[in-house]
Amino acid sequence: MITNDKGIVELKHSILREVCRLAWEDRLTLEACERLVLEFIPGPKPQYRCCIYKEREIIRGRIRLAMGLHPDAASESRNVVAVIPAACDDCPIQEYLVTDICRFCLGKACLNACRFGAITPGDTRMHIDPDKCRSCGLCAKSCPYGAIIHMERPCRKACPVDAITYSENGICVIDDDKCVHCGHCIHSCPFGAIGSRIYAVDIIREIRSGKKVIAMCAPATEGQFGKDVSMASLRAALKKLGFADMVEVGLGGDMTAAYEALEWIEARKEGRKMTTSCCPAFISMLRHHFPEEYEKYKSNTVSPMVAVSRYLKYLDPDCVTVFIGPCISKKGETLNEFIADRPDFALTYGEIVAMLDSRGITVDPVDESYQEASLFGKKFAGSGGVAAAVLQAMKEMGEDPSGIKLLQCSGGAECKKAMALLKAGKLQEDFVEGMMCPGGCIGGPSKHQAEAQVLQARKELLGRADDRQILENLKNYPMDKFSMFRDGHLDPSVTPFK
Repeated sequence: MITNDKGIVELKHSILREVCRLAWEDRLTLEACERLVLEFIPGPKPQYRCCIYKEREIIRGRIRLAMGLHPDAASESRNVVAVIPAACDDCPIQEYLVTDICRFCLGKACLNACRFGAITPGDTRMHIDPDKCRSCGLCAKSCPYGAIIHMERPCRKACPVDAITYSENGICVIDDDKCVHCGHCIHSCPFGAIGSRIYAVDIIREIRSGKKVIAMCAPATEGQFGKDVSMASLRAALKKLGFADMVEVGLGGDMTAAYEALEWIEARKEGRKMTTSCCPAFISMLRHHFPEEYEKYKSNTVSPMVAVSRYLKYLDPDCVTVFIGPCISKKGETLNEFIADRPDFALTYGEIVAMLDSRGITVDPVDESYQEASLFGKKFAGSGGVAAAVLQAMKEMGEDPSGIKLLQCSGGAECKKAMALLKAGKLQEDFVEGMMCPGGCIGGPSKHQAEAQVLQARKELLGRADDRQILENLKNYPMDKFSMFRDGHLDPSVTPFK
């Protein structure tokens, strides 16, 4: 669910659009960026914060994010998710607050429950000293009136892996070793204080340099821009922008399904359990938080995004590949040195729209048709879509998938629970489909429209696709020429075509 205020989204879009415009014109200098700051915050009166100086510092941070930089120039973090320090200071520092419901009772159960001396009587109610409070919550549990509330900040509440803490000044701090780049904190912050690095400027420079830059649109794309905007429509618009071509990543869904089917067949024979490999946030959660399960149970097949990038780089080793989708974690995957021939950059839908707007290009319906994926590959984006495609590939290989027990995890909480059960040896299912966003990629943090609208438009667009089979479709591609495995090892004998 997108919870960012509309005004924050519009401000981000406007800043990125203007930064892209300067990049297209080769005028993106420090002086030009400072002029942008003054254009957005002319003064002398502040628009939404305490003073224009604070507002201008926030705009500077957003401009740095729009240029692919960390908003804090002093930070050495390489995380794609970053905090704008100047924007993060309006949430309460303390987690437990005494409300007006406090009756200032004689029993003072809260004071007696506190082990840190953080509670003292005030004039009309009890008071919690934030410097002494350790957020144990015993005071809230002991209050007979329920007068003490737990104020959990939205960013921390949204984080599925407890990667967020706070500095002594109350500024959000993201632990790079725990963060899985899911992006849920970004769209939960009501002040827009958390964002992700945007690589639009780098992509514009690659296009302007004359390189062959190819866009790769996620399976979640169909429906994001309404029922009249097909993959062919977006392909035409991206070519106007300067991309050499566009390929739908649903093709990579077919590729991944076929090779994961081979892994599932082998694991089933050996009595091993296995997890899917498509969601980079899920894989990152395994690697950082469940390392033993990561080594033992993860699929070694690459994600559809990486599969298409490898295919394109096989055709032209010098091409630049750019993923476009609803996912923040895909940006992290493009920086993952453990994966060979991964895409060079990743953009969200809002970011590519800002790039289009910077050149006055609209995405309009076109008469031509375009399809490179089976319906199963196209449906990878929804919860259950990966498992359905893998089972279909198994059927096409002559395997009977009946009796296989599947667990479809949608959202961080479900994924963590499944991995905890797997770690404890109590997971009943054979295969786990892990997607860190509720509803799958369609419910990703950077989707372009509300999920209900996307699903309605998506149903109509997918209804126009042909019913080609997965393996039949893959016969049109040189699957024996590039690796489908994480380590990049190419073994032509490992093939779904037998």
